Amino acid sequence: MEVPLKIHSLSRLAERTGLDKQLSEEQLDFIDKLEPLNIEARYPSYKERLMKSLTKEYCAELLSQTKELQLWIKNKL
Repeated sequence: MEVPLKIHSLSRLAERTGLDKQLSEEQLDFIDKLEPLNIEARYPSYKERLMKSLTKEYCAELLSQTKELQLWIKNKL
């Protein structure tokens, strides 16, 4: 059995699974917007700046779009 790679890049995951060719331009743009948040949240030096940039409304929008993308991906499995 092949062990899955530890990849944090959403773009690379989409590419390696072939989903990148099926994603809409809007979905690809969202991944591009979401990906830096993952990186910044993992490094303490970026966390404070990140926390200041995340309003309640922006977080709600991100969660909504993430749930929508997650459902789309589940339907592709």
